[in-house]
Amino acid sequence: MSDIQTREVSYHAGPLRMKGFLAWDDDLGDPRPGVLVVHEFWGLNDYAKKRTEMLAELGYTAMAVDLYGEGKVAADRDEAGQLMTDLLADLPECRARFAAALELLKSHDTVDASRTAAIGYCLGGGIVLHMARYGLDLDVVASFHGSLPLAIAPAGEGGEVTARIVVYNGEDDSFIPAEAIAAFKAEMEKTGADYQFINLPGALHGFSNPEATAKGKKFNMPLAYNALADKCSWAHMRLVLAASLE
Repeated sequence: MSDIQTREVSYHAGPLRMKGFLAWDDDLGDPRPGVLVVHEFWGLNDYAKKRTEMLAELGYTAMAVDLYGEGKVAADRDEAGQLMTDLLADLPECRARFAAALELLKSHDTVDASRTAAIGYCLGGGIVLHMARYGLDLDVVASFHGSLPLAIAPAGEGGEVTARIVVYNGEDDSFIPAEAIAAFKAEMEKTGADYQFINLPGALHGFSNPEATAKGKKFNMPLAYNALADKCSWAHMRLVLAASLE
């Protein structure tokens, strides 16, 4: 049996108020690893919250991050694109927002602050890679159909990569060309990172989200859910988290 608790939580990165979503199993007595969940470019919507609850069911305390502030969720493709563009225009601020969420998660009384991870989807997948590349104190990060260029640090920037990294990429994802994959792998090799890159055959962008196909049709975007890719990537991630957060 489990007793999954969920809470909306407010926190700040400078003057900006963020609205995150926290989930944990109250039946577990011992402190357990904490896992951040970073949303797609749509914002912190029900999909990110669902993944947070799924992690709680696995025995983690999980928190969905609000990168846009005030819990903003885009109504359409154009608004999502603008929110993402504004966020990525100031990457130091983006890192500060992520770090604020991590500190809040580590402070929760169910969390063993020495064992932390982050997973992300689409934009969020790129963000967790970015945070690992800049040396944030995480044991492992997992990226699902993430933006690989965010993992590449300009000359003179970045930090020591200490997190284990695993990337789940759709082999047919038109947003991630072969050049981006090659550049990502070169960056990981340059830093000596412990990483895995898994290309999922037949999968398009958004393969893990059951709503991707409908959104792709609605907004004329090359998105599609792929049940097999979703199931396999989640199962592999569970093994990676378990091995990295023992």
